[in-house]
Amino acid sequence: MSTLSVGEALIAALKDLGVDTVFGIPGVHTVELYRGLAGSAVRHVTPRHEQGAAFMADGYARVTGRPGVCLLITGPGFTNAITAIAQARADSVPMLILSGVNPVETRGRHLGLLHELPDQAALSRTVCLKTWTLTDPEALGDVLTEAFVTMTHGRPGPVHIEIPIDVMKMRVPRPRISLPPKPRPAPTAEALTKAARLCTESRSPLILAGGGCVPAAASLRNVAAALDAPVVSTINARGVMAGHPLKLPVSPSLDPVRDLMARSDLVLALGTEMGRTDYDMYDRGALPPHPNLVRVDIDSEQLTARGDSGLQIIGDAGAFLDALHPHLSPEARGGAARAAVARRRAMDGLSPAYRRQIEMIEGIWRALPDAIIVGDSTQPVYAGNLLIDAPCPGAWFNSATGYGTLGYALPAAIGAAIGAPDRPVVALTGDGGLQFSLSELGSAADIDANVTTLVWNNAGYQEIEAAMLADDVTPVGVTPSAPDFVAIARAYGLHADRLDGPRGVPEKVLSTPRPALLDIRVSKEI
Repeated sequence: MSTLSVGEALIAALKDLGVDTVFGIPGVHTVELYRGLAGSAVRHVTPRHEQGAAFMADGYARVTGRPGVCLLITGPGFTNAITAIAQARADSVPMLILSGVNPVETRGRHLGLLHELPDQAALSRTVCLKTWTLTDPEALGDVLTEAFVTMTHGRPGPVHIEIPIDVMKMRVPRPRISLPPKPRPAPTAEALTKAARLCTESRSPLILAGGGCVPAAASLRNVAAALDAPVVSTINARGVMAGHPLKLPVSPSLDPVRDLMARSDLVLALGTEMGRTDYDMYDRGALPPHPNLVRVDIDSEQLTARGDSGLQIIGDAGAFLDALHPHLSPEARGGAARAAVARRRAMDGLSPAYRRQIEMIEGIWRALPDAIIVGDSTQPVYAGNLLIDAPCPGAWFNSATGYGTLGYALPAAIGAAIGAPDRPVVALTGDGGLQFSLSELGSAADIDANVTTLVWNNAGYQEIEAAMLADDVTPVGVTPSAPDFVAIARAYGLHADRLDGPRGVPEKVLSTPRPALLDIRVSKEI
């Protein structure tokens, strides 16, 4: 029987599992993992930093629905990526981290080896759903199978496999891998009957749709129409009700949505963890308990984390919606009017600056209807997270909530462009956030990425400065100097230009060849 090295077998197995792209920076501890890449159909993309590799994998996973895959060196390669892995964990993004680790016999002995960590697997377990150390080369197929099932068959998230560098070179037969069908846990008959009764009796229902509803957008729209219920979409669910009169793409942290929830006699919370950065962004106190709350979540731990009363159903949001719909008879309940009032009140409550920023983003979609906008923690993204719809699910995502990283937008946009090569991608970042991953402009140039980077350049961390002033703290550390972004982008070979304010941004995005960078200079008043 012919055999392969573990490194070659790994690449062959990834191809069999449908992986077409991996992100990573090779090092002396992962050379063997690269042995099979040159002759493989699996594409390798080299970022400038391992954090960029994991952010790229995140963006790729969000637009394809398939796991993003990283190859990382032992020690610093893995630790460099931890921030991005934690963002994926917070946002339930499937990601496979493949790393080296020092030889089996050296583990835990603290011999001062290159890239040595006291316990890399223990560190991994703080951010990953699960981690494995492959010491038996013939277990490669089983471990990969378990990893894919773990990160995709329940609440998605990152997983990690570390392979000792001596094990990488061992010979194994090519693994045969067959993944079981992905389950769609449906509600029990008893739970479905209770939910259907509550829906039938309701006069003013409301739906809270989280990221778990994205794969089931059509089913959500069917149930919403039957119930005539407004649908509040969290940030990760924006676009699920695009163009529908029942859409309410407004942050549930805002008073008009909170008021609507309080006035609704039934709230269906579907595929949403009801996390603080979606539902209590301003730390004014958790949502009050609702007397008629139905929560559906694939993760049983999420159902109990908040201590909610009401009907709690463990299951897939799409499976629940498909099971519920036949039990509903369409009935007018004034849902579109309720949604319109809440949308208008929410928009009226935003500052003029936020409204201008929302108009800029909506203008980009008018110019490029199929664009994917990937955001960092920056003012226009904060504005959009409060109130903006996307033309379709997955066209708006960012790192400004949950784990809340900086430096996300550009590398995640590159990953998104690789996953959706026929769609233009816009990375929306600030002058501070971009400097976390500025060198990834080179990665965009390397692969001729279909990405335009918009830099909201207000000369510092303006949101943090405002928070300090609001708390009577003299601002310190909020005005880091910025380089000439246009010159740097051009030095990497990108098209680049500078704009004075947001006026004309959509037209410039449309007309500038990609990859590109547009430096938008703005004052504190904009």
